[in-house]
Amino acid sequence: MKLLHPNLFICAGLFLTLCLLGLVQAERDYYEVLDLPKDTSARAIKKAYYKLSKKYHPDKNKDDATAQEKFIELGRAYEVLGDEEKRRIYDLEGLEGLKRSEGGGGGHSDPFDLFSQFFGGGGGRQHPEDRRGPSIHLDLDVSLEELYNGKEMDADISKWVICPKCRGTGAESDAHIHTCEKCQGSGVAIVRQMIAPGMYTQMQTTCDKCGGKGKTVESDCPVCSGHKVIRANSQITVVIEKGMVHEEKIVFERKGDSGADFAPGDLVFSLNLVRHATFTRDGNDLSMDMNITLLQALTGFSKSFTHLDGRSVLLERSEVTPSGFIQILQGEGMPHHEYPSEKGDMHVRYSVIYPKSIPEDKHEVLKEILAQEGEETE
Repeated sequence: MKLLHPNLFICAGLFLTLCLLGLVQAERDYYEVLDLPKDTSARAIKKAYYKLSKKYHPDKNKDDATAQEKFIELGRAYEVLGDEEKRRIYDLEGLEGLKRSEGGGGGHSDPFDLFSQFFGGGGGRQHPEDRRGPSIHLDLDVSLEELYNGKEMDADISKWVICPKCRGTGAESDAHIHTCEKCQGSGVAIVRQMIAPGMYTQMQTTCDKCGGKGKTVESDCPVCSGHKVIRANSQITVVIEKGMVHEEKIVFERKGDSGADFAPGDLVFSLNLVRHATFTRDGNDLSMDMNITLLQALTGFSKSFTHLDGRSVLLERSEVTPSGFIQILQGEGMPHHEYPSEKGDMHVRYSVIYPKSIPEDKHEVLKEILAQEGEETE
């Protein structure tokens, strides 16, 4: 019989404890949980969670209920502050706004699952499918060598990001954010409209004073001037995998432009294969032209060329090679993208370079040779 991992029992107990505690006390401020200021960087948040979650992990504190509760609290704090969109909502509208964006439940993720994701356990966090911003589409020039061998490329991207000073509130500080007087923080306004003489109806609409946010800003952020976003450069590593093809797309989800009112779009790179001086690609096959002399065409030859990975590949022929003849080298083509250990073929097309002239005293010798092969000499 397969035994369940002890973490499952610990986790279940911790969740029950957290639920019971939630009935009697409110959750602490998430920045306070991680012992960080509100204007801290995303890198500092990640570093703080890395340090504290290892310290309070139940495997190291099996008999310490306080430490176990702290581990769960850390998980929830990082789940929110480590997610750009959730953090923006939390900064602007607090825990209640975050619960509304999560569908009213505000449920907690499994802290052990979150811990394993952070430390390489696989599977990213699921984001609420809110309104998405536009994607950024960029062409990325690549050489045939890079598609053959694979390569990592660093790209510097200019894009809109949430203002690091105000975290997307647009306000100079928290003290300059107020509950909307018109809608009393609800984000909606009641409009009275006459439908007939002496008859009126009431309609609910988005508050035009706060734009449905329930909050108004008294003084704008000095960094973004109240726009909530700024232009900034971000470096990203693009992995060119062996066997990728021209116009293939590499998508980085939610790495596009950010906005205060929508989730980031995607960053999409489209590969643009630069023409190669020697090789031409057709699917997983490669082709090249090779010039040989008339003597080599008639008597055979042994010569080599440099492949895309720097190897020297030998070409040998012992028989007559007519101009236009194609020699196929199996397994010397492009790697298959899904199975890079398997490769296509190389097609070598020979072109015979004829001499500009033949001395007259050699004509009779050539005629004799060709006559022996049954060629017409007259």
